[in-house]
Amino acid sequence: MTADRIWRLITQRTPGRGGAALRMAAACTTTVLVGEIWQVPDLAVPALVTMALWQKDRVTNVLAGLIVNILFGLIILIMFGLIHLTLDHPMGLAIATALLSFGFFFLGSASKLKPVAYMLGLVVVYAMIAIGNAPIGELATRALLYADLFILVPGAVMVCLAPVICPSPKTLLTRSLAHHLRLSAALLRTPDDEQMRDTAEALLREGAKGMLMSLKMAGLEKIGRKQDLACLKQAIPRSVGILALAHAASCESTHTPDIPAQPPEALIQTLLDMAEIFQSGGYPTDIAQPPVPEPTPAFIKIASLLPDFTNPSAQKAPENGKKAKSGSSGFFAPDALSNPEHVRFAVKGTAAVMLSYFIFKILNWDGIHTCIITCFIVALPTMGEMISKLTLRISGALVGGALGILSIIFVIPHLTNIAAFLIMIFACSLLAAWVKSGDERIAYAGFQIGLAFFLSDLKGYGPTSDMTTARNRIIGILLGNFITYAVFTSFWPSSAYDKIKETISAALKALHTQFQAASVQEELLLAASTQNALAAAERMIEFASVEPIHLRAQMDELATYRAITSQISSLSEDGLIPARRPAASAQLALLDKVVS
Repeated sequence: MTADRIWRLITQRTPGRGGAALRMAAACTTTVLVGEIWQVPDLAVPALVTMALWQKDRVTNVLAGLIVNILFGLIILIMFGLIHLTLDHPMGLAIATALLSFGFFFLGSASKLKPVAYMLGLVVVYAMIAIGNAPIGELATRALLYADLFILVPGAVMVCLAPVICPSPKTLLTRSLAHHLRLSAALLRTPDDEQMRDTAEALLREGAKGMLMSLKMAGLEKIGRKQDLACLKQAIPRSVGILALAHAASCESTHTPDIPAQPPEALIQTLLDMAEIFQSGGYPTDIAQPPVPEPTPAFIKIASLLPDFTNPSAQKAPENGKKAKSGSSGFFAPDALSNPEHVRFAVKGTAAVMLSYFIFKILNWDGIHTCIITCFIVALPTMGEMISKLTLRISGALVGGALGILSIIFVIPHLTNIAAFLIMIFACSLLAAWVKSGDERIAYAGFQIGLAFFLSDLKGYGPTSDMTTARNRIIGILLGNFITYAVFTSFWPSSAYDKIKETISAALKALHTQFQAASVQEELLLAASTQNALAAAERMIEFASVEPIHLRAQMDELATYRAITSQISSLSEDGLIPARRPAASAQLALLDKVVS
């Protein structure tokens, strides 16, 4: 990505981003406050865990807080046994650390625990190191109990604070539906706005996955009526379909500038009126099909989707329940034991952790223990991902470290009470949370800002005025970044280019399934799945394009792959328009031959 693109993503004001950042910063600040009251040492770790695990809605936060604490409770029981085996045995401690690291990296690669496995591994290995520095049994037990607080405090904050400050998943869902409709209306009104088309394309690639998860969480909350949830479930794929059709109409208008299309004002106004109702928390009913000014296929299709937008009884639900059930997997990935990439990833992650651990021990430099923590945060499967996010890691760490050092010099000496200290924590957390709440391409940098700031300014039970602490911990972060990068790109280097064809095949398969849909609702739902698969293929191409020059020299078909993903995107949108479906089906058959 170019610097201009990164800056636009940083400053982009997407709906809900500001509120999500404020709530995340409030949660981190609350964690620090609770840690101050309970005198939890190394407050940086609980604050970091809170930032990593915090979710947008209250139900997901509560569930995540409970599940993480239950999992960590089981891990603590295992660690009590490990203490007896490793206490006063440095070699046994090193072996236990390696085994635990391998286990968590493997779970992060081959199981559904991926979002949490690295955080659990970070806390557990950090606790093992603390135990190694406290060879007395009583001190080791105390260190283990403090490690439990590293997860217990963030979990308690998520469970207790989220219901108070976070919106319900139903509210998030209706706001997301409103955003889809508003963006669709804007595309129909100003089809030549290139930046708006890029925004719509990025939103399309998210598909319906996030909204369906919000719907699921709303069902678990047991507050809304089943009928209301059924109506919202009907609206989810239709909102994605309308946005895809509006994007197709916008692209068509751009490709034929000599034939100016009249904006369908009645259709645009209907979409905006529906968006207002969704934004207020309700959903529209009895929607009349608006007229379109000219027989434009995309306009006609959009208008036809509106009368039954929230009316699930108007047609049969898609009969793909069996397919979805058979395609669902368990806790582990289907290839968890057969694919050597999972084991290799775990071995490389463990090697990075142990190399950091030995450097930390050999140098006897306690301040750089952050190099071990960093390994769990920055490990990524392919070289392309490692390289593409290296700039975000380093820049995030430098920004967070600069905030930490500047606050130590200019702010902390003037703090006179806990309230002023918490205001400083909130302000810096808000900056990190704003970046982390943005596009996934820059969210990584936000987490790195929080990582460097918390580890620089929080030591022991509270703030530190020691510049050495900030310096050492920033050095540790940069060292951890370098070690992880060196290990992952030197041993079994996995190129993103090797995975492009697999992701494109998955996108083509999803497109075939979309074209074979038995009903309109099923077609729209499968079109959203196609967008998800297409996003995975495009990201893999993006990762491959930043790999080293000597590897890119062997990527003969990279440009072809880019062209194929562009065609899949157009075919997915054209397939939603009945008048264009035969031609789209013929192009899909030709595309199959090219890929095979």
